[in-house]
Amino acid sequence: MSGTINAFEMAQRQFDHVAELLNLDPQIAEILRQPAREFSFRVPVRMDDGTLRVFQGFRVQHNDARGPNKGGIRFHPSETFDTVRALAMWMTWKCAVADIPLGGGKGGIVVDPATLSTTEKERMCRGWVHNMWRNIGPRQDVPAPDVGTTPQMMGWMMDEYSKLIGEYTPGVFTGKPLGGGGSEGRTEATGYGVIFTVREAMKHLNMDPSKSWAALQGFGNVAQYAAIGFIELLGGKVACVSYWDREDRTAYTVSHADGIDPRFLQSITDQYGSIDKDKAREAGYVIEDSEAWISKDVDVLIPAALEGQVNDESVQKISDRVKILAEGANGPTTPEADEVLKSRGIFDIPDFLCNAGGVTVSYFESVQNDMNFYWTKEEVLKKLDTKMTQAFNAVLAMSEKEKVYMRDAAYMVAIGRVIKAMELRGWI
Repeated sequence: MSGTINAFEMAQRQFDHVAELLNLDPQIAEILRQPAREFSFRVPVRMDDGTLRVFQGFRVQHNDARGPNKGGIRFHPSETFDTVRALAMWMTWKCAVADIPLGGGKGGIVVDPATLSTTEKERMCRGWVHNMWRNIGPRQDVPAPDVGTTPQMMGWMMDEYSKLIGEYTPGVFTGKPLGGGGSEGRTEATGYGVIFTVREAMKHLNMDPSKSWAALQGFGNVAQYAAIGFIELLGGKVACVSYWDREDRTAYTVSHADGIDPRFLQSITDQYGSIDKDKAREAGYVIEDSEAWISKDVDVLIPAALEGQVNDESVQKISDRVKILAEGANGPTTPEADEVLKSRGIFDIPDFLCNAGGVTVSYFESVQNDMNFYWTKEEVLKKLDTKMTQAFNAVLAMSEKEKVYMRDAAYMVAIGRVIKAMELRGWI
């Protein structure tokens, strides 16, 4: 993320703009533009060499009018309180626009997980829970994996919470491993959800998916399954993906003239989304600079990395061919870039609609944990498709009715639902 972009200020600016469009009561707006609760704490971890290191931890709970707070835990070296605040706020809107009965939360630790051993990661996960266990739970706040965290880490965290409260509680964390309370379809959920919304946008724009090309930024879980879905579910082609190379500390774009094979690239990618450049070159792939993905001559752009990547500078590089920008990442487009997209008539699928597949299947996981009864992958993905399609159509209908940009329409739908819940509970 560019150092000049503050994610929380961006989230508040987006909210303030829609609050104005909705003519929202300033007192209600003041409640919603700030998190309800924030936790800042220190996580001491005994390292493998015997030293004790102390890490900064966070948890932000934005709004729980519609249900327990929900949102990921990020292990990232440049994590900040403001990033977590923004992501918690976006999670409130994401859950509301997907129409699932949850609120918004987010958490994290300032650390590069790639520098930790497996045992150090486990101790860090358990340390995070030690700080937060009184303020999380299946009816209170349900964390999940995010940047730098994995299903195994959620398994450790769930185990620590269960030990502390004295009973097996799988529903306190979602995104857990299969066999440890996890749900089928969770791995594919966010990326496939992106593609379900792209499919609906293509229907609206009368585009033929089988003749369409996409370019993706990122090659973590979301980008991997968005690429797979674009090819296998829609019949399109993917020109490139980009990734962060941990050895070079540099981002690259990996492209192929005939379209990439994301399943092959998965096979030469480590757990942090770093692709083996040498093996890619041997297979005929071209390694380009980090910005190359955004200037590709394609029909669909899918930023699926970090915040603020489509900004006032990079948006100028977008090809005239691009019809759809599908925001697989959280907050990838700045307000300045939005104005350019609007002026060029590029159809934007806003982040908290586009990437709501992950939290939707996390919700399904919680439901299955509560029932102690688990669905097949086919059942989960079918339910996900239904939810994402309904969410997309509700936002599109609002956009057309109010003659507003899709991001504004998504906010209108989400904020309206949150305010309704606050009214019904007598908060306002």
